[in-house]
Amino acid sequence: MDDRIENAYGECAKLTRTASSNFYLAFLALPRELRRAIYASYAFCRLCDDIVDEPKQGVDPNAELDLVQGALDGPNQTMFQDDPIFIALEHAINRFGLDRQYFIDVIDGCRMDVRIDRYETFDDLVEYCRRVASAVGIICISIFGYSCPKAVKYANDLGVAFQLTNILRDIREDYDNGRVYLPQSELREFGVSEYEFAYESQSTNFNNLMEFQIDRARSYYTSGARVLPTVTRGRQCLELMNGFYSKILDKIASSEADVLTQRVSLSSTEKLSVVLGVAWRSALHSVSR
Repeated sequence: MDDRIENAYGECAKLTRTASSNFYLAFLALPRELRRAIYASYAFCRLCDDIVDEPKQGVDPNAELDLVQGALDGPNQTMFQDDPIFIALEHAINRFGLDRQYFIDVIDGCRMDVRIDRYETFDDLVEYCRRVASAVGIICISIFGYSCPKAVKYANDLGVAFQLTNILRDIREDYDNGRVYLPQSELREFGVSEYEFAYESQSTNFNNLMEFQIDRARSYYTSGARVLPTVTRGRQCLELMNGFYSKILDKIASSEADVLTQRVSLSSTEKLSVVLGVAWRSALHSVSR
């Protein structure tokens, strides 16, 4: 592998480490070749997110996403030809035979954030979750390899679980940025006004709504976890990601976790407990084989 590609993967690793300590820690459990491909994929997704969440002054996010999508088909002929993200990603796509459509799905999900700030039904929201999160899960198992066709469905559900967790954790932050992801029909059903998201106290109706959302997310975790035994390699990575996110959901569900006044996150001790749990289960699995 030439230095240009090596350096590109290195830049993607740095970006991942800076942007998400949870993902970076989980990715460290992967063999080097798989880890680099995941770094490139994550860096691409981060690029798309940043275009929408941190738009440049005077620049249309949709126009930038158009350029990114065009670069997926031929980065050597675009403004991205020297971008380390696309140098690494193009190598990873070719090395693992990744379907570019899943990367386009991520772009389409980001486009939804440009044009949609409210979702009427849960079905509408699921479409968004599957594009911005489930597509990433399918990219991951495509890199890892999998033995069962249903793995795609399970990875899809795990992605929805992760995104629902993000939505519940970031209710106040998203509201402050002009977005409400919780379905409008369910806000009405539970008697919750989105204006409550600006308050520092949670009403009984809001707590009931949260309990309903948490139970739904857990059902997606239950289905999504079925992907773990199907992957050829990378199981520990998926277990860590599942462990980190499900633990965040548990903290949201706990009485002391107020999502309207704080952003729920894991402490170093809590992350370590997840890592040790995965390591212990992996050791037991190796012994029993």
